[in-house]
Amino acid sequence: MIDISVKNLTKFFVIGENLLNDLSFEIQEGERVAILGRNGCGKTTLFKILTGEMDYDTGEVYVNPHKRIGLISQIPQFPAGYTVEQVLRSAFADLDAIRNKMTRLEEEMATGASKELLARYDDLANRFQAGGGYDVDVETDKVCNGLGITQEQRRQSFDSLSGGEKTRMNLARLLLEKTDILLLDEPTNHLDLRSVEWLESYINSFKGTVLAISHDRYFLDQIAQRVIEIVDGHAEFYSGNYSFYMDEKQARFDLQMKQYEQEQAKLKQLGYTVERMKGWGINNRTLYRRAMSIQHRMERIKKTERPKTEKTMKATFGEKDFPGDVVFKTRNVSKSFGERVLFSDVELLVEGGERIAILGDNGTGKSTFIKCLLGEEDCQGKIQFGPTVKFGYLPQIIHFDHPERSLYDTMLYEKNCTPQMARDRLGAFLFSGEDVFKSVGNLSGGEQSRLRLCMLMDEKINLLVLDEPTNHLDIASREWIEAAIEEFEGVLLFVSHDRYFIEKFAERIWLLENQQIRDFKCGYTKYRSILDHEAAMVQPVIAEVKPKKEKPKGGTKETDKLIRRLEREIEKQEQQIAQLDMQIEQSGADYQELTRLLAEKENAEGILLDLMEQWESAQES
Repeated sequence: MIDISVKNLTKFFVIGENLLNDLSFEIQEGERVAILGRNGCGKTTLFKILTGEMDYDTGEVYVNPHKRIGLISQIPQFPAGYTVEQVLRSAFADLDAIRNKMTRLEEEMATGASKELLARYDDLANRFQAGGGYDVDVETDKVCNGLGITQEQRRQSFDSLSGGEKTRMNLARLLLEKTDILLLDEPTNHLDLRSVEWLESYINSFKGTVLAISHDRYFLDQIAQRVIEIVDGHAEFYSGNYSFYMDEKQARFDLQMKQYEQEQAKLKQLGYTVERMKGWGINNRTLYRRAMSIQHRMERIKKTERPKTEKTMKATFGEKDFPGDVVFKTRNVSKSFGERVLFSDVELLVEGGERIAILGDNGTGKSTFIKCLLGEEDCQGKIQFGPTVKFGYLPQIIHFDHPERSLYDTMLYEKNCTPQMARDRLGAFLFSGEDVFKSVGNLSGGEQSRLRLCMLMDEKINLLVLDEPTNHLDIASREWIEAAIEEFEGVLLFVSHDRYFIEKFAERIWLLENQQIRDFKCGYTKYRSILDHEAAMVQPVIAEVKPKKEKPKGGTKETDKLIRRLEREIEKQEQQIAQLDMQIEQSGADYQELTRLLAEKENAEGILLDLMEQWESAQES
């Protein structure tokens, strides 16, 4: 069954310049498709057209009318003062409506229950149960825990959240709504590694259809079954994940280039022959006619278009020689804000040539740790750098002292270079023509990162510190920065949630959790296997212990004793389940603890059900 069909879709914002030009594709039910293309090619515009938020100029767009479609980047308006919890609960509006009807019927039936009322109530109860009405709390806790939404955040006002936080809460709401068609526009941008991995697991078990726009290559490798790339307004198709797409795209490029070069060589040879025969045919009309025939044949040959190569930035980091061994070392380094401790007693040693990734959940203090190292934040303990160490730092949030200045003036004033040198450096980072006269404050996040890198790469450094360097960058820009870093021979220290980037560069990993930094002297793949092994070792194994059913031996006294004992055990089991419910509510932000408690509750409920069956059997006796 087709869920989405787009035929000959055209959309333009400037007459004569089509953003989407005769775009056509189909999405089958249950497919997981990655939508790729350079920034500005129309990916987000396409999503807005599919949801009806934006109109189009020509073509046909079909979305299965029987399916619910949800777009992550669309954040609905909620009443003033709405908490995050209320926003999440809005996903269950239909179930709440059924629950309210059931409540009203219960009030009516309190004075007398007719067959009609009982039938209506029974129908509503069945719909409520079928829709998962009794599992709302557990489902909400699971999604919030997976996406790293704490109990404290759930009590916050939705309006007080940042744009990234609102996007994360909206993602949680859409997942709870049980949407049939998910349109994900950069869903991993505001998630930490644990949350991204949970989202991948959710999508891979999702029964509906998924279209995803993402610059997270590792994420696309995990979830995409095929790729649609938008190139010059048209769709190009690849029947695999991101890695398959990259290999296939290169193979197609090589084949097209080979065909183009062969055709050009053939045309050149034919052209040379035509010119010679025309010269010989001055006094020989037969030769001249043959030359014209060859020329007409050349004009009719269907020519292969020369494959386009995207512009690439050409720059490398200026490196400073590092003669020593120790780059820096820390002793008893601690940092806290009031009573909240981020990390304590950190002792680390970094030597020349190392490449280190700092990992951890959002809010654990990774960026703060970097700022402490570089002296931008005060901390307790001692940090000592080698005497010849000079660092370059790219922060997560880019700041310019004079955002009103143009890119050109920023280079002139801050880098103290000549006008021609400023032009050359900006040109190497794809800032050319009139772009260099844009004000820095009007640049996008990705463009600001690119400009800061342009300024940073000229400096002579031997320690490169990057905080989320691939944020706001498209895939082409990420690949460029990776190529530049590969050439850098100094020490690399970076914070990132981009697993493709981490796997490529990290040779040592610092995991910041539980107010400590664990030092893994290995790459990302081995680090993950260590964590998986540790998780398997501590995973609680809860045996399904079911008490044997005790049958009365005959006689009233024995039966009465059995009933009273079963009633005491039932009461005790109900209290245990109530305590587990309280613990589950308090453990929403701890994934491992929540998983353990839910399993324990399921086991306890099984025991309670068995005890109830024994009690009923004893009563009958």
